[in-house]
Amino acid sequence: MLLAAPPVLAASSSESTPLNLPAVDQHAASSGGGGGGLVRTFVGLAIVLAVIYGLYWVLKQVKASRESAASGQGLESVATIPLGPNRSLHLVRAGRELVLLGVSEQSVVPIRSYREDEARALGLLDRGAFEDDEPTAPASGGAALRDVLARLQQLTVRS
Repeated sequence: MLLAAPPVLAASSSESTPLNLPAVDQHAASSGGGGGGLVRTFVGLAIVLAVIYGLYWVLKQVKASRESAASGQGLESVATIPLGPNRSLHLVRAGRELVLLGVSEQSVVPIRSYREDEARALGLLDRGAFEDDEPTAPASGGAALRDVLARLQQLTVRS
C-alpha cells in the first residue's frame, strides 16, 4: 500500500508547479505577419487560375485537332428537326445519297434512303447539287426537312 501512494503525490505536485516561459509581447505577435500572408494568398490564387486557364487552352486545342481529323467530305448534315425531348430527325448526305435518320437517346434508326434522282424529284436537292464536288445545302435546313416530311406524309397517308 505504501508503494501506491508516492506516484499519486508526485503527480499532484507536478501539476501545481509554475512554468518559467519567456515573456511574449502579445501586440507585436498578432500584427507582425498579416501583409505577407495576404500577398502569398494572392500569388497562390494567381497560380491556380493560371493552371486552370492553361488546362482549358490545352483541352480546347486537343478537341479542335480531333474534330478536324474526324470530319471528312463524305458525310454532311443537310437538315435537322427536333421532334421532342431527346428525339429528332436528321437528313444526312452520305456520298451520293440522302438518308433520313430518326435519332433518340438510345438509338439512331435509318428511316429512308434517297438516291440522287429521287431527292431531286422530291425537291430535297437543288438542280446542281451532286454535279460539283461541293454540294449545295438548302438555305434553311429546318424548312427543307419540314417540306420533306410534308411530301412524305402526302405520299404515305391514305385518303
